Order: sequence, then C-alpha cells, then structure tokens
Amino acid sequence: MAIQVKTPLVELDGDEMTRIIWQMIKDKLILPYLDIDLKYYDLGLKHRDETGDQVTIDSAAAILKYGVGVKCATITPNGARMKEYSLKEQWKSPNGTIRARLDGTIFRKPIIVNNIPRYVRTWNKPITIARHAYGDIYKNVEMRIPGAGKTELVYTPADGSPEVRQVIHEFKNLGIIQGVHNLDKSIRSFAQACIQYALGEKIDLWLGLKDTISKTYHARFRDIFQEEVDAKKAEFEKAGITYLYTLIDDIVARIMRHEGGMLWACMNYDGDVQSDMLASGFGSLGLMTSVLVSPLGVYEYEAAHGTVQRHYYQHLKGEKTSTNSTASIFAWTGGLRKRGELDSTPDVVDFADKVEAATLETIESGVMTGDLASITTSSNPTKATTEGFIDAVAERLKAKLV
Repeated sequence: MAIQVKTPLVELDGDEMTRIIWQMIKDKLILPYLDIDLKYYDLGLKHRDETGDQVTIDSAAAILKYGVGVKCATITPNGARMKEYSLKEQWKSPNGTIRARLDGTIFRKPIIVNNIPRYVRTWNKPITIARHAYGDIYKNVEMRIPGAGKTELVYTPADGSPEVRQVIHEFKNLGIIQGVHNLDKSIRSFAQACIQYALGEKIDLWLGLKDTISKTYHARFRDIFQEEVDAKKAEFEKAGITYLYTLIDDIVARIMRHEGGMLWACMNYDGDVQSDMLASGFGSLGLMTSVLVSPLGVYEYEAAHGTVQRHYYQHLKGEKTSTNSTASIFAWTGGLRKRGELDSTPDVVDFADKVEAATLETIESGVMTGDLASITTSSNPTKATTEGFIDAVAERLKAKLV
C-alpha cells in the first residue's frame, strides 16, 4: 500500500543529464511507493525560453503556496548556450530568480560516505556552507566602456533631496564596469537564518568578509551579523557554540586545517565558489546537498552540482554513462522529509530516511558510479552505469520496505 503524502510537493524539472537522472529517481525510487501530488514545473531551458521565463516565476509562487519544492539542476545560458538552444534571450539563472522571490538562504552540506576518502585529511566533521541568496554579482548591472569618459555612482533620493555622486573611475580608453547592490533587510534575514541554523545544529558560526577593503559594502554585512549575534548572546552560550568573524582570507586558511563541524556564512559569490571547493574536498561534487530556506517558512531542495553536460552528450550518442545521482536523490529525500515534518506524517519522514540509507549502503557495499569508483577505499569496486546505480539503490530500498 502506497504511503500517503498529505500536501502537494512542488517539482521543478531541469536540464541535460540531471534531467535524465531526475526521471529515473522519480520512476524507480519515489512513485512506486508514494501516493503524492506533484505540482510539476518544467524549468528545462527550452521551456523557459518558450514561456519567456514565466515558468520560473510560477514555480517560485508554487513553492510559496505549498511550502516545499524539489529542484533538478538547470542551465544558466551564456552566449554559447544561447546559440546552441536558439534562445530568444540569454535568460538569467533560474536559481537566482527563485532565491530572490523566496528571499532565502542556501545551506550546503556534504554527504559523508564511509568508503569515500576526504581530500582534506583534517576534515572529520561536515562543514556546512550558508550562502547569502540575494544580490551582489547575481543581480548586477554591467557595461562595456567604449572609450574615454567618467563613470559615477549616483544616488537620487526619492524625497527630492540633492543627488549624491561619487566618481568610480575616469577611463582613458576601453574598459568595463559593474554595479552591484544589497539590502539591509536581506542581509539581516541571512544573519538570522544562519544564527537559527547554528543554534539548531549546535555548531559554531563563522563569517569572513573583506571589510578592510570594502569599508561600506562588506562592513555592512559585518555590522548586521554582529548586531544579530549580540541579540542572541545568551542562546549561543546555552548551546555552547561561538561566533567567529575574521577576514575571508583567514577563514579560508583556517578551514583547510580545521576538523570541520561549523557553519560557514558566505556572501553570494563566495558561497557559490566555496561550496564547490568543499564538495570536492569531501570527496565529490556529487556528494553535496543544497537547501534554500526562506524566512517565510518555505524550502527548496536540490543537488549542489550542475547539469553534467559532458555525460548528456555521451547519452545522446547512445553511449553508456556513469553519472553520480546521490545528490539528486538526496534532493528528493530532503524535500520529502521536510514535507513529512510539516505535515506531521512520520511515515513519509521514515521513507525519506530509508531511501538515503539505501543509497549510502549501496555505495558502501562497493557499487558506485565512476567518479566515486576512482577514489573509493573499497577494493575492487563495481563501477555502475547511471541507471545501474539507481537500480541497485532501488533493490536495497525494496528490501527495506517489505
């Protein structure tokens, strides 16, 4: 008898090889066991183009309505992708659009597998990245400078007060310029989300910026975080955790020789880059979970990696692939677990736990995809195909649900 999922789950489909994996996971690990209403949105690049990216906006609205979404990896098109897919426009990152509408913070955490060694040998505990999900270069305005001329920052007050101008650079020749922004409200939401996560997990909170150089922009993050931490001082002491602020350079150096077990709060770009570094350091980019947590009380789960373009082209040629689906599986289980928690349906939570256990046990038994087979401590691992790995997980899951 199928397990009843009380409230709909929003499903956001994606692109390339992860789209292929996504369907396999749904068909073999999810739908055979759950009676679930999936509110489906196709965020594949072609459909985003056909809808003028309205589907991305609609999917964010659905997550706000139903509370939990699961998302497949998607393409953010560059010039080459625009030509490849004959796009009408070079659409913005769907992740960026969704983050802006949900005003969320992204938490990325490695999946620890016993027979997958860590490249950074000191990392004995998971390091969780909190990525600020608003502004900076992800909502930038940029321009090619065609020749000599002056560029300025200009603030025009809405109340009619005099404009404030500040020279950025006087160009003598060709150049480029970029404008970025952020909001006190968003920074404060980010700080509060990080503090609540750290308190809930009872792990130290670290923040690194470059306020020695950016004495206004980065310093504003520093000051807001300090205000929020000071307001929770007693709770930090009760939880037995600490807050560390230092320069981003120092954070990176400390992380590389630390045992782990902390929450590292990062500005938007830092979080994007450093989460990939952490995933690789813990063994594989395919072993990193990602969840967008909104102060509005909604959640979106996805894999931290991209669409695996190279494997997709092999797949189109009819060649066998061995693509790691672990993080995509954990996107589904993360969303289902949260759905079960919000609905007070422990059987759904238990199902999510069993899918994750089946996945980890499959890898630890020596059956794994090529990226893991090349680094595992297991002797004579079985290098499974993309579908073969999911089939092996499905067999273990079936045994757990008997």
